Amino acid sequence: MNARPFRVGNVTIENPFILAPMAGITDAPFRKLCREQGAALVCTEMVSAKGLWYGSEKTKELLRVGAEEKPASIQLFGGEPEIMAAAVKELAEETDVLIDVNMGCPVPKVVKNGEGSALLKTPDQAARIVERMAREAARSGKGVTVKMRTGFAGGRIDAPAFAKLMEDAGAAAVAVHGRTREQYYGGRADWIVISEVKAALNVPVVGSGDVMSGADAVRMLEQTGCDGVMIARGVLGNPWIFREALACLGGADEAEVQALRPRRAEKVEMFIRHAAMIADLRGTRAATREMRKHTGWYFKGEHGVNALKNAANAIDEYAALIDEIRRFA
Repeated sequence: MNARPFRVGNVTIENPFILAPMAGITDAPFRKLCREQGAALVCTEMVSAKGLWYGSEKTKELLRVGAEEKPASIQLFGGEPEIMAAAVKELAEETDVLIDVNMGCPVPKVVKNGEGSALLKTPDQAARIVERMAREAARSGKGVTVKMRTGFAGGRIDAPAFAKLMEDAGAAAVAVHGRTREQYYGGRADWIVISEVKAALNVPVVGSGDVMSGADAVRMLEQTGCDGVMIARGVLGNPWIFREALACLGGADEAEVQALRPRRAEKVEMFIRHAAMIADLRGTRAATREMRKHTGWYFKGEHGVNALKNAANAIDEYAALIDEIRRFA
């Protein structure tokens, strides 16, 4: 299959495979690792526009995107057009980035404030937010995108109509996670609705949901006709999924794909490098805490992984964690 590069705002996305925004996961070190493995676009963790409005230093930290990560998408969440537009203005000097609006987060503390997937219930408000943000972003040539779900509760909404409203408000692309808010991350993702949104829109459409391998990513392209595929849970502990997806896109057979999958030694090397990058950025204490949760993801399916996870969860010292991982090798 020959998928073409596509352009969103002033950013060219060279291949269809995109790292999804994930809170607590897609920090700068992980984004860099995924870019190295072939991700055409990486996304930040979701950033509170209100936090930026009030000058939160933690929020500003989440906004930092290094040159080696770009092109990148900065995802904002909020429910007030003025505050969301002000956040875009704050990013005016940032180059080679997109600004994404989170309309998919299902977490109750976000939803109860009328943010995230709650915006699916208020399409007029969602459109006002996108319109104000797009108007502000146009001053610096940036594109504003939307990441949405297929609905809020029960049956899906008229997702193509909602997505078209976002396009008409100024969205330069729309990403669709094929689940409702009520589903959270359970059940099967609805790829049919992704294809329906693609058919309804003139701007690029990105699909998301149940992409756990390179073959899944290419299958989504084929079945939905979408321009890009956003990979979320399939990348946990597996930044190599992007090189696998690119190989599948190029027609690699099963033996060639299997040969690309990392062996234990490569996983250990990547884990240690990932930990070191977090330590350089936020210190060894933060690195130890963060990498404990990555242990099960990196070594999923390996013999002895349960014992390794138990050992890692009991470790408080960075050096001890690295020693434990090296012993596992």
